[in-house]
Amino acid sequence: MSSGEPDKRDLPSTEKADRPSTSSGAAVEHRDHVPGRDSPSHSDTTHNEKPATDGLAASKKLANPLSGLSRERLGAMGEDYARLAGLTSEEDIRAFRLGAMISGDNTDYDTIPDLTEREREVLERETTHKWSQPRILYWVIIICSICAAVQGMDETVVNGAQSFYKHAFGIGTKSERDTWLLGLTNAAPYLCCAFLGCWLTDPLNKKFGRRGTIFITCGISALACFWQAFTNTWWHMFIARFALGLGIGPKSATTPIFAAECSPPRLRGALVMQWQVWTAFGIMIGFVADLAFYFVPDHGIELGLNWRLMMGSAMIPAVVVCCLAYICPESPRWYLSKNRHKGAFDSIRQLRYEKVQAARDLFYMHTLLEAEKEVMSVGKANRLKEMFTIRRNRNAMVASETVMFLQQFCGINVIAYYSSEVFLDANFSEVSALSASLGFGIINWLFALPAFYTIDTYGRRNLLLTTFPLMALFLFFTGFSFWIPEDTPAHIACIALGVYLFAAVYSPGEGPVPFTYSAEAYPLYIRPIGMSLATATTWFFNFVLAVTWPSLLAAFKPQGAFSWYAGWNIIGFFMVLFLVPETKEKTLEELDAVFDVPLRSTIAYGAKQAGWFWGHVAMRGGVAKPEPPHVRLAREEGEVFVEKERERRVGEGVEGRV
Repeated sequence: MSSGEPDKRDLPSTEKADRPSTSSGAAVEHRDHVPGRDSPSHSDTTHNEKPATDGLAASKKLANPLSGLSRERLGAMGEDYARLAGLTSEEDIRAFRLGAMISGDNTDYDTIPDLTEREREVLERETTHKWSQPRILYWVIIICSICAAVQGMDETVVNGAQSFYKHAFGIGTKSERDTWLLGLTNAAPYLCCAFLGCWLTDPLNKKFGRRGTIFITCGISALACFWQAFTNTWWHMFIARFALGLGIGPKSATTPIFAAECSPPRLRGALVMQWQVWTAFGIMIGFVADLAFYFVPDHGIELGLNWRLMMGSAMIPAVVVCCLAYICPESPRWYLSKNRHKGAFDSIRQLRYEKVQAARDLFYMHTLLEAEKEVMSVGKANRLKEMFTIRRNRNAMVASETVMFLQQFCGINVIAYYSSEVFLDANFSEVSALSASLGFGIINWLFALPAFYTIDTYGRRNLLLTTFPLMALFLFFTGFSFWIPEDTPAHIACIALGVYLFAAVYSPGEGPVPFTYSAEAYPLYIRPIGMSLATATTWFFNFVLAVTWPSLLAAFKPQGAFSWYAGWNIIGFFMVLFLVPETKEKTLEELDAVFDVPLRSTIAYGAKQAGWFWGHVAMRGGVAKPEPPHVRLAREEGEVFVEKERERRVGEGVEGRV
């Protein structure tokens, strides 16, 4: 153990790890290495391409920089870090010495004699009772959940309000001009998100932190919702809704990061998934607000009052978040990024029961952050270029952009934004249309809950391949139900049934998969760029969907409009089959292997998998299940190596088999 202020080079910034990285905020459990895929011949070079830069190799160091270090070395490093951070009390130094030992993936607490019984109990309880956490951590969960609800309400209160303000603003006819203006007004926030809001995430986080960004963006959302309630023209509504996008974009990226950085490792996945669940809850509450304010009379208010209350109601949860944001501590990792180590320790102590826990997690965060700094310094000017020039990155981008594009073009937000209009076209009364929309919101939320289990049990790819055909079927069913005679009960019943069944299969599949997939597909050194691109993509196509639906509906009628998106679900099935490999339960090294294969091999595997399904499952034949391309390449490389080794041994006269 060194004395005095240690050299920063002694800190564990570049040594290899086994533990999954938590630095990105993504939560994926990893195991089962694929043999043969970590060889330099594959991981560092690609066929017919230049060797990969140091970026991919360096990013692997983030997996666990502490693996393989002795307990004594870790303890000394923990003490050195405590002194470097200015935490020099005897109690703090002890906590960091023990915490560093544990952070090296040491879970045999009985072999660490300096731990107290209370500390051992708390550390064991992390595994046996993962939801037993300090109360302040649940404040973080509550705030993040309300943020997600703000997002959902921002998206859906317009669903019922537009039925009134489109007539008040003089854009309520079926003319081409009015349908485009209505779509543009409704889509304004997502236009802002795609081209401005999402790209403000990084500067806002750097300047104001996670809490500050959440406070500012929820404040913007609250003011924009209040502003919407006082508009009197379509262009004024467009401006107010465009400003709303300044709150939606950065908030949607920051809130999951805040939850992930505050949570203990075993809860990180569940907390990141909270975003999807409570966004769906907010969508449902938006429909509740639409129905609740429907009966409010105008009271002499120009152009109506009820739609103004609907649009303004979304400010309520945003104001609640603003009031609560600073009750919980700032992200410890944000403090570390500012070299404010004492602030980071004070923060994480509130989020853990014992100092040893806090010291362990803070020491590991610091280690990862130092490794990230090294990674980010590799090829910094070329990271955007490497998104396209390195095959591993390019294939990850293709897969991520595919699922993000399809999250919108599966048609879900057509129903989220326009379900009341759809039900009105089906000859529902206004109250019945709003009630039916509420039913969609309830189903969308309830069926998002199983995603906690299904996404890691069945895998991302399998969920998408299962749900896309069903979504296509139910959209066709919904559209074709408009041909049922309007004077029969089946007309209304079948349309509502089709919408509800579509929501039920969307919520556990294409709902949670895209953000989870995009967060884990990219190597860590370009993940911020990749996630910015992924977020901007989903909001851009959200805008396209919202702005075109009224005109599409007017031109194609409900039968053709729903069939259009049903067709995209069929296309989406084949896009996933051919372009999106499975990422479930893969380590960083395995993901490098998964994506670092020729795209034609991934496409060929999809075709073989479809043939296997038809021959083995449908026809009950004896067709062999195809190997994923990275597994096949690993086996072939291993066979070639064994054969060459055998030839070498024979040539040298060495007997015995390899």
